[in-house]
Amino acid sequence: MSDPTHPRLDAAELAALDKKTEAAVALLERIAREHAPAALASSLGAEDMVLTDLIARHAPSIDLFVLDTGRLHEETYALIARVEAHYGLRLRLFAPQAEDVEAFVARHGINGFYDSLEARLACCDARKVRPLARALTGKRAWITGMRREQSPTRSDLPQQQWDEAHGLAKFNPLADWSANDVWAYLRHHGVPFHPLHERFYPSIGCAPCTRAVAAGEDPRAGRWWWEQPEHKECGLHRRPALSGETR
Repeated sequence: MSDPTHPRLDAAELAALDKKTEAAVALLERIAREHAPAALASSLGAEDMVLTDLIARHAPSIDLFVLDTGRLHEETYALIARVEAHYGLRLRLFAPQAEDVEAFVARHGINGFYDSLEARLACCDARKVRPLARALTGKRAWITGMRREQSPTRSDLPQQQWDEAHGLAKFNPLADWSANDVWAYLRHHGVPFHPLHERFYPSIGCAPCTRAVAAGEDPRAGRWWWEQPEHKECGLHRRPALSGETR
């Protein structure tokens, strides 16, 4: 299997990446200027590390936070420490409320998320959706690393949309970036990245719900692999909660 973290871009592709980078920087600067206070919700994945680097260098007033579900990979926690040391900043961590996790386990069991879509979404709700709501309290905008090519549920992803659920603007600065764009940026700028990416984990979430993918598989195939592709969202980015989309 070829290593997706070592892309080869020709001169035209590199020039196109420079233009995409300039556009992302301009968007982040506009967010910082017109939508403060704003925050990046980071999963520490490759896309979010591109945005972390861009924010640290061009829009440092944008906050950075991580949803610590309590079931992240050990490598994810190590990367948090590495990012903080590399950029000289502190990432804000939002953990689930103990009573929410206890209620889920009491009803579904410790690993009940494998049993049904309902149970899995309930786990995501306790460990991710509710902490996100707390993290976004008082914000006017949040930023994600989502890209259109990541999955069928994101194929028409706009760069800017209105998040009705949280009552604020939502931005996806890398919506039109390819995986090669992401990795070319990370390599060129020496940005820290998750070590699991080099073990064929293109999308990284909670440890029990993430696995490596095989050659030719969809990049999101390693997330909730026991479910159908059209269901593969955790509740943070479910389309019914979004309206007023603009490209």
